[in-house]
Formats: sequence, structure tokens, C-alpha cells
Amino acid sequence: MSKMTRIAGLAAASAIGVAGCASIQPGPKDMTFFVTSVGPGKGGDLGGLEGADRHCQTLAQAAGGGDRPWRAYLSTQAAKLADTNFINARDRIGNGPWQNAKGVVIAWNVIELHSAGSNLNKQTALDEKGQPVNGRTEKPNTHDILTGSRPDGTAFPGAPFADMTCGNWTKSGADGAAMTGHHDRAGPLDAPWAVSWNSAHPTLGCSPEKIRPTGGEGLFYCFAVK
Repeated sequence: MSKMTRIAGLAAASAIGVAGCASIQPGPKDMTFFVTSVGPGKGGDLGGLEGADRHCQTLAQAAGGGDRPWRAYLSTQAAKLADTNFINARDRIGNGPWQNAKGVVIAWNVIELHSAGSNLNKQTALDEKGQPVNGRTEKPNTHDILTGSRPDGTAFPGAPFADMTCGNWTKSGADGAAMTGHHDRAGPLDAPWAVSWNSAHPTLGCSPEKIRPTGGEGLFYCFAVK
């Protein structure tokens, strides 16, 4: 075998190896978690849970990850305190594990997701395209992520307690409010609520104009149900 033949053979083998590595790189088709790159455009009115889930599915499909069912990480409230007609966000998203479009695992299960060991943060909470979402120090600030949930992922009580879900995701006016979390785990001070990814503070209202002042654009988390 000539020297040139050996060199050509090594080059071909190297190319195949590189191609093989490239083919197994993680991407949107492998993701099981993302932050929506855009909201539906109506503030806190997401079309209810059904509309929010559909938005997750549509974005995932466009990014190449639509071959699995997606659910929005959102809770709903009962009409009254004693009612049991509510939904916990933590119960909607399957069992995990979940990874972003870059293949980084944010949590192995529901318990870890809602613990101090959660790996959901500014670096890992990417959108469906694998792009970072603006944090508190960036313009425009879009770190307020709609959840309607308490820190453990459960729903807030119903009336007479305050609306924390924009009327179960059907309001787009100045009234009502929705609990948000900070995907970048950053706030005005180093307090547990300020650095919570799912329960930092409520919005000022449910319209886009009332959601933006505190750092929001009507975005929310989407998880693939396995």
C-alpha cells in the first residue's frame, strides 16, 4: 500500500468518525424541556391549559421536537377555597428526566426539579431553538416565567384568596394576576422567593402591558411527557 493510499484511508476514516460524532450530538429533536421563545401574545390569556399545551406542541414541532406530547408547566386554581377542582403544575409534566436542546439535564425527576438540586437556571433554561432567554440584567428583561404555582409546584388556593393564574389562563386585561418564576434564578435581593425558578412574584395584571413592567413577556415552561 502506498503512502498516499494510507493517508487517503486515514482521512476517510477521520471524516467518518467526525460525521458519526456529529450525528449523535443532542439537539431539539432530543429535548424534553424548554422555555417558550414567544408567548401566544395575549398576556395571561393562554387559551387555558389546552391552549398553553398546544402552544408548547406547536413550538416543539417547529423546532423538530414535536414527536412527543408536551405540557405547559402551569397550575390552575379552584373557584373556591374548599373546592378540589384545581390542577398542580408538577402533576402535568410526567416523571422526567428532562433535558434542554443542548442535552443538559435540568432534573432527573419531579422531586429533584422542585428541590435545591434543580439544575434549572439561566444557562440551562433555553428556548426550543436552544437559545438563551434574556435575564434580569439584559434588555428587554424577560425572566418572569408564568407558572401560577407555589414553590413545590402546587396550585394556590381559590377564593377568597387572590387570583394567581390570570383566571386559569383566560384573562388578558388589567385585572387579575399570575405567579411567575425567575428562570435566571436572579432577583433584586438574595432571598428564596427572588431566586425561585417557579414562584418569585405575581404580575401586575394579565395584559401584556401589565406583565412587562416586572420583567415578563408571557413566556412559560414546557415539558415533554414520557
